[in-house]
Amino acid sequence: MSHQDASAALISTDSPASLSSPVPVRAYEPPYYAVVFTSVKTEGGAFGEYGETNERMEELVREIPGYLGMDHAGSPGGLSITVGYFRDADAVEEWRSNAEHLAAQKRGRAEWYQRYTLHVAKVERSHGFERGHE
Repeated sequence: MSHQDASAALISTDSPASLSSPVPVRAYEPPYYAVVFTSVKTEGGAFGEYGETNERMEELVREIPGYLGMDHAGSPGGLSITVGYFRDADAVEEWRSNAEHLAAQKRGRAEWYQRYTLHVAKVERSHGFERGHE
């Protein structure tokens, strides 16, 4: 199964947390998949519709059975990392092959991204910590 471009337009969100919330996706019982999308946007790119496209991708990915959530981080220098979590390879494939997602990927390569890398990994170990909940 090919995972190429599995998350090229992923939005960072985790139910119920979102971009505005600094709450990471919780640790799930393995195995599951992490799709890591690291990007640098173009300078002076046409970003007017970028936010709208991200919002639409967020709606779509939440509809994928097996979607677990996303974490996002960005640096002042423009590096952005989004990690999407999926219960199984079928969920990753469903997201990768979604027609609207494929169109967003194409537009991202044409207008919004200077470069990106994508890594798909099977999570074999996972745990978390929250102060006051030890």
